[in-house]
Amino acid sequence: MASKFPEVQGGGSLIIAWQVKSKNVLVVGGGEVAAGRILHALNADAQVTVVCPVSGLNEEVAFRVSEGQVTHIDRNFEPTDLEGADMVLCAIDDPDASTQVWRLCKEKRIPANIADVPSECDFYFGSVHRDGPLQVMVSTNGNGPKLASIVRKKIAETLPDSMGAAIDNVGKLRKKLREVAPNPQEGPKRMKWHVQRPTLISSYPN
Repeated sequence: MASKFPEVQGGGSLIIAWQVKSKNVLVVGGGEVAAGRILHALNADAQVTVVCPVSGLNEEVAFRVSEGQVTHIDRNFEPTDLEGADMVLCAIDDPDASTQVWRLCKEKRIPANIADVPSECDFYFGSVHRDGPLQVMVSTNGNGPKLASIVRKKIAETLPDSMGAAIDNVGKLRKKLREVAPNPQEGPKRMKWHVQRPTLISSYPN
């Protein structure tokens, strides 16, 4: 007898939108991979600290340091760097040092991502399409980052160019409706308005 409920498919990740605004993200390393991690964290409005000798900073990371977009500690990682960290992103070429960072994070229960070592990651970075408030992430659970990029591009090609602006309009509409009907008991009324007035989404001013 076929079940009326969805089949459990183990082996996946819990895909969530992790809010790190104003939280402390520690990045260990300053190369190309670290640069990508830093940009992800800055896009999420995190407070980013980079631990890496200045000689190891690539052009992009050096730029963000010079612009004051991140805090820079000019030396190799030390255990005390974990104090106050809410998340750790490690992207260095030394496997032993990376594992040390991972083990220390586990001891302190700090979520961490050790680049290119899936077994030492609490979470993965997927391939992300960004259009204003719209974010679409494709994850292969660490199995094929390049394939994730290909799939992400295919998905992005199917989306209209105005999708981000349309979502901005929806956000403005939701905010306006909460002003008109602010009480929690009026939630069903707000949802009804969304359903009955779909044309407002496209006509609401930017």
